[in-house]
Parts: sequence; structure tokens; C-alpha cells
Amino acid sequence: MAFRGSNHDPSSRPSKSAPPDDTHQEAIYLKMLGEKQQPVSIKLMDGAVVSGWIEYYDRRMVRLTREGAPNLFIFKHEIAYIAEDSGSKRRPGGAPGLKNGKVASASE
Repeated sequence: MAFRGSNHDPSSRPSKSAPPDDTHQEAIYLKMLGEKQQPVSIKLMDGAVVSGWIEYYDRRMVRLTREGAPNLFIFKHEIAYIAEDSGSKRRPGGAPGLKNGKVASASE
């Protein structure tokens, strides 16, 4: 029993393109974390977990800034995942120009 449409040559269908290798969402997410100075926990491939906030990132690594401990440059291939610390508040002082999470005016 033939299925409907089975008599078509599969090579005549337009081929689908492969999904993109990079959606650029990683850079957007890391930029947002850095701008907000959102506390994060980074789990490394060896199981260690480090906490701080992302101050800088590029194609191959992130800089994790920590209070009371040395800052770390971590290669992305060594990162298992990055999780926002929702229980923690933004780092003391927040981002420049912010006051209580809002943009401070010149009159304040």
C-alpha cells in the first residue's frame, strides 16, 4: 500500500539548511549579566563552583570578579554552566549610575 505523496522523488524537495552554529544569545546574556553586575555561580567542568559577578567576557573566556578573593579569568571550555544567584542581591554599590537598582539623576 502506497502512502499519499510517496510517489514524489525525495531529491526534488528543497533541502533544509542546517541550524546556525551560533545564535549570539550567549553574548547578549553575558552582556546583561555584566551590566547588571548580577551575582552568579559558575560550575566548572571539574565540579568546582566559584561565585562573583561577570565583569568582562570575550569569545574564549569570562572574568569573574569576586569580593575578598582574587578575580578569575575562566576559559569558556572549562565552564559547565553559569547560574544566576537569585537569593543574592546585586553587589554592594551596584553598577555605576545606579541607585537602588534605578538610574540615579544628577540632582540626587
